[in-house]
Amino acid sequence: MEIICLVGKSGTGKSYKAMQVASLYNIDCIIDDGLLIYKGRVVAGVSAKKEKTKMAAVKRAIFYDENHRRDVKEKLNLLNVDKILILATSVNMVEHIVQALSLPKNYEVINIEDISTKEEIEIAKRQRLKEGKHVIPVPVFEIKKSFSGYFIDSIKNIIIRDNKKQNIEKTIVRPTFSYLGKFTVSEVVIKNIIGYIVERETDTLKVDSIKLDNREEGIEIAIFVTVNKLCRLNQLAENVIKKIKEEFEHITGINIINIRFVYKDLKLR
Repeated sequence: MEIICLVGKSGTGKSYKAMQVASLYNIDCIIDDGLLIYKGRVVAGVSAKKEKTKMAAVKRAIFYDENHRRDVKEKLNLLNVDKILILATSVNMVEHIVQALSLPKNYEVINIEDISTKEEIEIAKRQRLKEGKHVIPVPVFEIKKSFSGYFIDSIKNIIIRDNKKQNIEKTIVRPTFSYLGKFTVSEVVIKNIIGYIVERETDTLKVDSIKLDNREEGIEIAIFVTVNKLCRLNQLAENVIKKIKEEFEHITGINIINIRFVYKDLKLR
């Protein structure tokens, strides 16, 4: 197995550059901050960016937890890959990861300074220090449920692989341990936002109550309404649900698992 390691201090842009290095070396498998990523999908592991402290994040990134370590090792055995890209803050961290996952001890090291300009590194540092932004080299839809309640955005750029242009999407998250702090959204605010969107979009439905079911990957929403006039309810509900999902997730960062309307009454003048 061939192992390439991209090494650089925290916040210097390793995850941002990961897909370019993977493309250059024709690598499909990446280990980054506790995640095992294969062909742009998270296939095993837990992100260190979900941890509440920096110490816990470091332990997660080096696979300190036995269950975490075992899950990733089992998946690697199933994938049977011949090349892996490991992202790390130091060679010492690489050695910890290699030992934890029982990987070959011969590896090639690429320093972030070898593939990024000073200006690129400084920009990455500013984004980390001032805005608390971290990059994960997978598309938003791959990690959205795992990072419900976090501010999420995406970056898209183009790389050349096998003489073909590929659009690559990476995800930006603001982790819990960011100095900007943790934020919460109360149930009252959530219900008010949802009720406002429904009644703004249509006067056919009057919101009577809203029930929330909180889960680790997001929330399920039941909206109890009275129907004020005859209409095509399925089509109306579909349009309103789309609006709620788009605007609510953008405002709060909370992932919506499911939305359903419950029709309590029909009142016609």
